[in-house]
Amino acid sequence: MGTSLKSKIIYPIAGAVGNMLVFMQPKKARQLSEHRMTLVHKNSKKMSLSERLMRFALVKKLEKIENHEKIAEMNRNFWESNKATDLFSETESAFLNDFLPNCTFIFDLLDKELIDQPEKFQTLVEIGTGNGDVLNYLSSKFHQIDRFIGIDLSSHQVEINKKKFSDNIKLEFVAADAFDWVKEHGCGNSIFVSSKGVLEYFVEQRLQEFLNIINQLGKTMFVAIEPNGADHDFDTQPNTQLYGNEPSFSHNYPHLFKNAGFTLWHFSQQTWPRGSDLQTFIGAKN
Repeated sequence: MGTSLKSKIIYPIAGAVGNMLVFMQPKKARQLSEHRMTLVHKNSKKMSLSERLMRFALVKKLEKIENHEKIAEMNRNFWESNKATDLFSETESAFLNDFLPNCTFIFDLLDKELIDQPEKFQTLVEIGTGNGDVLNYLSSKFHQIDRFIGIDLSSHQVEINKKKFSDNIKLEFVAADAFDWVKEHGCGNSIFVSSKGVLEYFVEQRLQEFLNIINQLGKTMFVAIEPNGADHDFDTQPNTQLYGNEPSFSHNYPHLFKNAGFTLWHFSQQTWPRGSDLQTFIGAKN
């Protein structure tokens, strides 16, 4: 069904029915909207039709937030909480259904890029490792790399990952703020990875500083898979914009990486499956 038909007919009907259900079931509405980020990220596959309609109406009513520092703090609080662990569990199927068919091409390109590098890259660091599936995949693909470190804000999820992947001796999981960890432990001859939306939670100034720090470590490479708003044209709108209902940040990634001293060996964008926004793929090196 076309997007225009959905926006003109289906969405208004869903909104009207959802609003009616919210009015009729105030207790359920309060449960659904207990936390803004939880509401936005709820896995609709595990919800009844009435809950999905209520969720649709409630998301539409979310207060617009413009304060970028407040947004970053709110998002950080969510990803540090146990609610993030629930989300990682609910979205495990995304690794098979989205990441493997749509995202692995950039790691094939990275593999070819590494062949032309005279230095050996000894460490791969995933920023925002989540449930660890991507890091585990990368450890099976890049046999020449010795260490695979997954950093996440959620200490609960990190402990789960340590048990889940205890048989893979190449994997290390660390509960930390990636910015602080890289400043203290980052080193050259490393590859950094962010997968399916991590850098989108950095305010622009902090992300620029983070990339600057990584560039100063020595020889590094970076693969970033990050969302951008469908209407974010980097040529005409070069600055960071608010994106989505969380909200998070739609960054001009080519500009930020180049500004930090990286050159791009890959840049492309794809429309998100089942959505209109964009998935941006960046391959960078210094």
